[in-house]
Amino acid sequence: MDSSMFGYLFWGFLIVYAIVMLIVSPKKVSVGGFFRGEDKLGRAVSPGMLTASIFVSWIQAKSVMNCTNLGAEYGIVGGIAYASYWLALPVAGIVMYRLRVKYGAKGIISFLQSNYGKAASIAFSAAILIRLYNEVWSNSSVVGGFYGESGSLMFIAAALFFTTVTLIYSCRGGMRASLVTDTLQFFLFVAVALVVVFMVVPAFPIADYATSSTWTLEGGVDLLLVTLLQLVSYPFHDPIMTDRGFICEARAMLKVYVVSGIIGFIAILGISTIGMYYTLSGYPLSSNVPASLGQIMGGAGYLLMCILMILAAGSTLDSTFASLSKFTAQDAPMLLGRKISGKTAKRLGMSVMILIAIVGNLPMFFGTSVLAATTISGTMVMGLGPIFCLHGMIKPTKIGFHISFWGGLVIGVAFTVFNTAGMWPEILSVGAGKSAGMLGANLYGAIFCWIGYIVPSLVAQAVEKSRGVEPDWKGLPPSQIAYDKKHGTGGFAPTETIYDDSHLVDAETLVNKSTAQV
Repeated sequence: MDSSMFGYLFWGFLIVYAIVMLIVSPKKVSVGGFFRGEDKLGRAVSPGMLTASIFVSWIQAKSVMNCTNLGAEYGIVGGIAYASYWLALPVAGIVMYRLRVKYGAKGIISFLQSNYGKAASIAFSAAILIRLYNEVWSNSSVVGGFYGESGSLMFIAAALFFTTVTLIYSCRGGMRASLVTDTLQFFLFVAVALVVVFMVVPAFPIADYATSSTWTLEGGVDLLLVTLLQLVSYPFHDPIMTDRGFICEARAMLKVYVVSGIIGFIAILGISTIGMYYTLSGYPLSSNVPASLGQIMGGAGYLLMCILMILAAGSTLDSTFASLSKFTAQDAPMLLGRKISGKTAKRLGMSVMILIAIVGNLPMFFGTSVLAATTISGTMVMGLGPIFCLHGMIKPTKIGFHISFWGGLVIGVAFTVFNTAGMWPEILSVGAGKSAGMLGANLYGAIFCWIGYIVPSLVAQAVEKSRGVEPDWKGLPPSQIAYDKKHGTGGFAPTETIYDDSHLVDAETLVNKSTAQV
């Protein structure tokens, strides 16, 4: 089969993918379905669908490329280092469960505003908007890379076509469309990934993969340590993950996040063996190992790699659109003290999807590093760890939030600027590996952020105790938590407000009314 025929085959798959996604995605949903993923009967998303969605949304196109590249460069250490990011899912699940059940959190942004003030919630909102912006270009550009060189006509055409299709069904169905298509993408992704892995991995004994690394800082352990340091902060700046933490009952959510994290770790580690095979076979390192290996494997192998990337990218991009629409139509108005009716909120959400689809693809034209979108953003938000993980264990303070949040951001930006210029101080690096500077920035930065959060809290507690003030920051009493679980009035509040097509009803008011009636 000649190259032109393979070209038709590749574009044929992309068109078939577009048609299938447009067919299976819901054509019309309620406002509750658009923002919270409810079905036609108004029921919350099922645990099974949520598990599939979280898993495949985090198995992004850039994740497949990064873990394969790292497997090729560092062997099994590289695979474990990147797979360990999926342990952030159980961490996030445990923290969100605690915040929901013990502190009545209804959403991340509203939780920050009620405990740390409007300035804190606005600062956090800016951070997640940057994250979502990165998701657009980083996923569309990976897909484009299978159709042409970066910046070429075919590269741009494929990336924009892929973005447009995802935008269409996201505008129609919002969160519900994301959940439904994620479920299909989950099964297709797992099937294709297994085919690819079993096509190449059996070529070498398992022992060769297990001994493909040198367990030293220079051999990739520094990157593994960076990942482990970021586990307690990284998940909270990703609204794709945290939005899904408030759309079903708390205990079910916790189980979903633990299971998703475990299978995600296994899946990413498994996919990274493709990169290990690439190096064991003697092929030269590449900035895009999946594409390079696909070309070596021939048309069929290249197509499978392309399918894998499209499925991963599609599940992330539609989730990005859904999270952006929720932020714009629900979270942002809440920050401004305003309320928007259901239909208006939905139209506003659609408008911002279209805007970000256009603006969010601009960096794609400049060849920005896809790995940087993960590791650098994780460094910049290291200050979120103590804010969420220690909440209620010690007194939350506004000054503690800002020291931790802005301290982490400044350190992350400083590392990015100076490291890019080759001027990051050696004294602030750990080891001599490729990620020595990043490890130093994350280690010393984390120490600063945690101390910066803890010290003001302990001082405020001491002042409070000296004045005989009864603490009101330790959360709900056990009796109230038990009552809420029994009667279903706690641990499940999907959003700040419950929307229908004509008016707003305050969720807290409904809970209070139902409690009073009991």
